[in-house]
Amino acid sequence: MDNDAFYTLPFRGRALHAMLLAAGFGTRLKPFTEHHPKALAEVNGKSLLQRNLEYLQQFGIYNVVVNVHHFAEQIIQAIKEHNGWGSNVSISDETGVILETGGGLRKAAQFFKEEEDFVLMNVDVLTDLPLNNIIAFHKKNKPLATLATTSRETSRYFLFNAENVLCGWKNIKTGEEKIMRYENNLKPKAFSGLHIINTAIFSLMNQQGIKFSMVDVYLSLCASYTILSFDHSQTKFIDVGRPENIKKAAALFS
Repeated sequence: MDNDAFYTLPFRGRALHAMLLAAGFGTRLKPFTEHHPKALAEVNGKSLLQRNLEYLQQFGIYNVVVNVHHFAEQIIQAIKEHNGWGSNVSISDETGVILETGGGLRKAAQFFKEEEDFVLMNVDVLTDLPLNNIIAFHKKNKPLATLATTSRETSRYFLFNAENVLCGWKNIKTGEEKIMRYENNLKPKAFSGLHIINTAIFSLMNQQGIKFSMVDVYLSLCASYTILSFDHSQTKFIDVGRPENIKKAAALFS
């Protein structure tokens, strides 16, 4: 399960489907998100939505579902005006109530009914991680999910054992910690908001209610199912969730 040697691997087979999580309020991006959805925040003249659709296209992924809530009509209009920027875009409508990352994925389960695995990605992250690499890693090791991670500093970490298997989670600001597999020397990794997930996960989502996060899902399952880390610390990555990161992203992504 070692992925430290980083090089581009060919991915043979039909391209996966993907989902972009775009329903959130984007409160960290205020004042822009007081009048617009975070998905339409621009970096060098291109919205985050366009950039991530085009990112997925680089790896042959043209079938994408986008969930919407906050200023949903602006996202839908942009997709219509630009013909999905060349992608086949479906909308998962959460305008009635926002479902968080896990609830939002479960609502869109029908989109992946013909799939074995799929890509899930936050719309407000940018990376040049070659998806071929993480997909090949996932196909080889066959975990329930593979989480893109880096060694960057953050406030919340997933905790992995020496075999890169998820064991828990920790918030270093509050001290809150949830250990689901008790092992020594757990390694903290910052999650990049990009996952490769097996569709078996839908039958395992036993959370009560309709609103829950993917963190809850993974922590409820990692003691019984293998969830792996794929470290891509040597690639470009930025969470464009804050106004100051728009300028940083513009310097990283032309």
